[in-house]
Parts: sequence; structure tokens; C-alpha cells
Amino acid sequence: MTDEQSPLIVLNPATEEAVATVPGTTPEQVDAAVARAAQAQRGWAALAPADRARLLRRFADTVDSHLDELAELEVREAGHTRGNARWEAGNVRDLLEYAAAGVERLIGHQIPVAGGLDVTFHEPLGVVAVIAPWNFPMPIAAWGFAPALAAGNAVLLKPAETTPLTALRLAELALTAGLPEHLLQVLPGHGTVTGRALTGHPGVRKVVFTGSTPVGKEIMARCAGQLKRVTLELGGKSPNIVFADADLERAAASAPMAFLDNAGQDCCARTRILVQREVYDDFLALVAPAIEAVRVGDPADPATEMGPLISARQLARVNGYLTPDAPVAAQGKAPAGPGFWCAPTLLAPDDPGSPAAVEEIFGPIAVVLPFTDEADALRLANATRYGLSGSIWTRDLGRALRMARGVEAGNLSVNSHSSVRYWTPFGGFGESGLGRELGPDALAHFTETKNVFISTEE
Repeated sequence: MTDEQSPLIVLNPATEEAVATVPGTTPEQVDAAVARAAQAQRGWAALAPADRARLLRRFADTVDSHLDELAELEVREAGHTRGNARWEAGNVRDLLEYAAAGVERLIGHQIPVAGGLDVTFHEPLGVVAVIAPWNFPMPIAAWGFAPALAAGNAVLLKPAETTPLTALRLAELALTAGLPEHLLQVLPGHGTVTGRALTGHPGVRKVVFTGSTPVGKEIMARCAGQLKRVTLELGGKSPNIVFADADLERAAASAPMAFLDNAGQDCCARTRILVQREVYDDFLALVAPAIEAVRVGDPADPATEMGPLISARQLARVNGYLTPDAPVAAQGKAPAGPGFWCAPTLLAPDDPGSPAAVEEIFGPIAVVLPFTDEADALRLANATRYGLSGSIWTRDLGRALRMARGVEAGNLSVNSHSSVRYWTPFGGFGESGLGRELGPDALAHFTETKNVFISTEE
């Protein structure tokens, strides 16, 4: 059986048991899906804005009434803790509601000109491809499809090979809510087959991709030949900067889950903990027991704080950083037996340029490094090709602002670890991506601006 014909076998990461088999989408099926989407999009864009908004709100309500079902699918296919999975389903609902509110506010401008009237319109692009990752399958898919639909586009959603189930169910719920048939289609499949067919298709006018930096670069290159728009949300190696004047206990207590949430499979994970030298030992004394106490286990257990990694492949990659001579400063425990389990680990390398300190691990491993002053902290924080997020811990407001302006990242938090809110823009510097998602301008990123001049002269 060729790659394009091979089905996707969905495994439960906590048990390694197969939970579903999903057919892959062939290039010929992608062609047919694009044609159907283009036809559906024309009718969708012709609807009155209030009607589009009403249908999206109904979609949000339908998602809300199926939160537990969607969360259960996420637990089974992605290994997320039950609490996280339920939040993620709720985030899809919230994104749809937020996008629906923007439909009737997607306004242009009236620009003063001589001799007439000049106005601008936001026209939908047409068919948009959203290629979603496996680490947050539901919310990140909705980051793309909610504003794209609200702006009048049709969406072809390709979920990751390992996590197609929630995407398929969301498409069913869209139909239940009354969205037109073929407006939101899910095309499961392998990236090398389905993904390439989507990104190279001339009928797809924009590609939204979340995933690794190497694949993002490949997608950007493929889209360049057709001058196709792209939004790329890629890797990260985010700093967590702790100054001596910070609330040390609070900073240490929050540090573990800032890199262990979703088993560290988060591009915003604060995996480089930079601590001012004079409180370095005190911080380690506080953070080590907090890391060791993190409960790793069955994601369906409400008491679990961290579940498994997504796959055997990812586990092998992460374990490659835990060599016998790895400088372990703190380590928790993980279950033995079936499942892709990895213990929470904090490394204290001597070399800030070591692989663990500069490479995106995408697992429950962080490094802790000392710094001397603000300049040194900035030097370490920016010593990476990524620039997605980060945290700054200090009681000095001036220092917080200086550091926030100096750290080269798209999303920063002061005395917290928050990175993503659907009502604020999200995206990265450098090799963390291109463009912005979410926030008040999200719908506009799925439109073309059209300028119209109307002469008033006889």
C-alpha cells in the first residue's frame, strides 16, 4: 500500500492502544474538496453578515453542548489531561463566539479624496487551508478556521496524522449547527501527501500552518511560487527570566507547569529558566521539590497534572537529551509500562550553548542558567533563533518594561506565564513564525483590501 493510500492509525498515548483508523486523503480527493469548497464559499460570502454571524454563534453553542464528548476524544487521541482537554473544547467555543462578533465589524474606511468618494472593502480570500498540529489539535485548528469562516472564506482543515478525531467531529458539529455543506471540510492524511497537495493547489489562496520550523520553511517555499499567503506559527525556546527582586516563591511555584503543561509539547513552554546569580541557589531549592511533586499519570484521572508524550517517535527524540551524563538538577517520576512517558526534568548545563539549552526539545525538559544583570539576561534570552514567548519576573516596573522591549519575542508576560488569549494577537519573531493570529485583527488577515473611488464630478 502506498503512502497516499495508507490509513491513519490513531493511538492512545497513555496505553499505546489503537483507538481508531482513519482513511488518508489522496491528491485527487484534495482536488475535489477544493472544488466543493470554492462553490460553498461563494454562497457563504453572499450571506448577509448578520446571518453568517448567527450561524457561527449556533456552531459555538453546538460545540458547547458537546464539550465533554470533545474532551474525551482529546484525552484518547492526544493524551491531554481531562481538565486541559475540556478547556480546549471550551476555547473552540469561545473562538467561534469571538469571531462571530467580528463579522459585522469587518469594516473598511472612507478616505478623504478630491473629486469623489474613496472607500475600502475587505473581500474574502476564497478557500483557505488550515494545517493543524498534534499538540493542541482543537484550539489551534480553531485559531485558523474561526476567523477564516467569519471573514467569508471556506476552510479545508488538515489535522495532524496522530490527532484527526476531534477535527472530524468538529466538522460534523458545524453541519449540525447549520453551516453550509462543504464549507468546513476535514482532510485527514499524511503531510507528505495531503499536506503537499493542499499547499500546492492553485485553488487554495492561503495556508495557515502550525508546526515545526523546518516544515514551515518548506510550506513557505511551496506557496511562494503562487504568491500564496501564509501564516506560520512555528517553534520556540522561550525564556523565563527571574530577577533577584522577584517574588521568588511565586516564580518558583509557577515555573514547573510553565514548561510541563501538555508534557512540554508547547511552543510557548518556558524551557530556559534564567535566574539572577545571587538568588540562583535559593530558586533551585524552591523549584526542585515543585518539579519532583508534579503528578504524572493517567490523563483521565482528575488528579493528574501531566500526561504522556504523543508518540514513541517523540519519546525517543526527547529521551535523546537525557543521556547518562546529563546535568540533572531536579527530576520527577513517570509511570512504567505501556504509554509514552517521560519524567519532568530540569537540567543545569555549564554551557549556555549546549543542545538542551538552545534546541526546541518539545518535551518535559527545561534548563536553568544563571545571569548577572539586565544586559546579561537579555544576551541569554535572545541567544536563540526563536522568538515566540517569554516571562519576566521582577517587582521593578521600569525593569519589566525595559526587558519587555529588549526581549526579541512576540508574546511576553510580566510576573505570569500567560501567552495566548484569543482576544489578543499571537505570533513570533525570527524562526518562530510569520504573521499573527487571534486578536481583533484576525478576520482581516483572511481578506484582501479592495479600494474603490467613486467620482462625483460631472
